[in-house]
Amino acid sequence: MTHIQPKAFLFDMDDTILNYDSVADPSWQQVCETVTSGITGLETEVLFTALKTKSQWFWSDPDRHLRGRLNMLVTRMEIVSLALKKLDITDPELTREIAISYERIRTESITPRLGAIETLRRLRDSGFKLGMITNGSSEPQRGKIDRFGLEPLFDSILIEGEFGIGKPNRSVFQHSLDVLGASPQETCMTGDNLYFDVGGAQDLGIFGIWVDWRGTGLPADATVKPDRTVRYISELIDSE
Repeated sequence: MTHIQPKAFLFDMDDTILNYDSVADPSWQQVCETVTSGITGLETEVLFTALKTKSQWFWSDPDRHLRGRLNMLVTRMEIVSLALKKLDITDPELTREIAISYERIRTESITPRLGAIETLRRLRDSGFKLGMITNGSSEPQRGKIDRFGLEPLFDSILIEGEFGIGKPNRSVFQHSLDVLGASPQETCMTGDNLYFDVGGAQDLGIFGIWVDWRGTGLPADATVKPDRTVRYISELIDSE
């Protein structure tokens, strides 16, 4: 199953169980194509590049990341406003239109990752305790959990917006362990974020599994070294 004999598995949700960041660019592209069709002189690729650049800038800072993920619509509007300002456009109505359209299209585009739901079912049926730890506010995260029927698969679900604090804080991992009745030494944490998911778990002595969904390998400057790397969580199940 893994390099240890686990009793419990903890999972991140976005880009671990569900496709999320992977649908971002196509969603921005679709919005840009729609918006620019009605604006003379504004090219789709120019707007797309501005939005993507400002989005990457925003999410690259830990403090902005913490603030931003707890109110996504406000965050999207801030990113769009900054991108439009870079193009010398100041238009609150257009800003809101782009932000709302993007959120709708991206939400509709979310799907389970290959083999993810089946893997969770097999692990649960095999007697393992399963916990989810996801950052973000309650409403959108609960919406995804309900939409894909994830709640019955887990013995514990911890959402940052409900718990009051998120990964990589030790308390979120410890709380999940307490609910599952498992020790760090008999638990695996699987997630796509090296710092939040893997590093946070390892700090408590939990076996950290990194989901390298992009397939790019460990960054050369990575300060967190995962105990194991997978592309899909289905790799957690023996191939026998």
